Amino acid sequence: MSKKRIYLDYAATAPVDKKVFEAMRPYFSAKFGNPMSIHGFGQEAAEAVDKARQQVADFLNCYSSEIIFTSGATESNNLAIKGVLKSYYATSRKKGAKPHIITSQFEHPCVLNACRTAEKENLAEVTCLPVNKDGVIKTSDVEKAIKKNTLLISVMYVNNEIGTVQPIAEIGKLIKKINKAGDRKIIFHTDAAQAVNYFSCDVKKSNVDLLSLSGHKIYGPKGIGALYIKKNALIKNIQDGGGQEYGMRSGTHNVSGIVGLGETVSCIEYYVSSIKRIKKLRDYLIEKVLEEIQGAYLNGSAVKRSPNNANFRFDGVEGEGLALALDLESIAVSTGSACSTGSLKPSQTLTALGLGPKQIYGSLRITLGKQTTKKELDYMIGKLKEAVKRLRRISGEVSDKFR
Repeated sequence: MSKKRIYLDYAATAPVDKKVFEAMRPYFSAKFGNPMSIHGFGQEAAEAVDKARQQVADFLNCYSSEIIFTSGATESNNLAIKGVLKSYYATSRKKGAKPHIITSQFEHPCVLNACRTAEKENLAEVTCLPVNKDGVIKTSDVEKAIKKNTLLISVMYVNNEIGTVQPIAEIGKLIKKINKAGDRKIIFHTDAAQAVNYFSCDVKKSNVDLLSLSGHKIYGPKGIGALYIKKNALIKNIQDGGGQEYGMRSGTHNVSGIVGLGETVSCIEYYVSSIKRIKKLRDYLIEKVLEEIQGAYLNGSAVKRSPNNANFRFDGVEGEGLALALDLESIAVSTGSACSTGSLKPSQTLTALGLGPKQIYGSLRITLGKQTTKKELDYMIGKLKEAVKRLRRISGEVSDKFR
């Protein structure tokens, strides 16, 4: 008899909720029209897109016209950064003046690489802010980094590897104050892909101008996301085509995905009751692992952390070896961001925490979801203990107290 598979990698992706799938189902075949067509089939699809746009807008507390559907958070983040730069160079009266971008050392690769590309192409000056040992950015560091030519600040809401939560509302309040005091307009962007399920994403309360989200992180479909663009924000499209999405994102609408995203965010309020349960399980997991496995440590803050995330490091063991050992037991975990799997480079997130190569390569990310049970965690912890002990014995790099 095959073993029951246990999934503990919800930060990588989550299964589509049954209610969401049922809402999507008709738009794969029965209601297949193109929303840009003027006939009945097209208008039926257009109505579904409009409804989903309003659902996302209601969730973010903004106007539906401020929601742009994309293929996911990576595209949304690229549009935010590159679109703002494109707008700057198209409209700036200070020809030749190079704008300044502030971000952090442990953003998602799509944000960091977009900023690095802009810097490499001599389009922007970039400042990457450090994080403290808990994996949190100081608002005071953001303030100190702001210059006269600062155009854009992009800070991730919740880190995708260690789950630490950044002071987005504080940073938003700071930027609003600075903008109000002068004649400048610093644009504030946040990648909220890992935050949507667990934290308020009210754009008015956080004072963000741009916010990215992705469907598959929140029990919705893959291949769909959104970018909130505040009215009158200086941003241009980076993709030419037929002019869909108010001219900001051309291409035939992914109607079934859009419907799924709308249904997903409208269901989030019903998920709230599961957050306390998930956090309780997460705290139980952290306590048990740190108590029962010597040489185990938690990466990042134990307090300012997403309720579903636990990122550990283990002395004398490689995280990849642990992930593979657990996979042989039908348990799915990861060593970090799924987007960086296969890269030989050490995690930029863990590097930003000040960890050394051995500590970084000895790290493991375990993320919980709605379906996670205590029984599953107990089973995983038992197999984790066995794997750590076995791999330490094989490595021969640790003292006898771990054997």
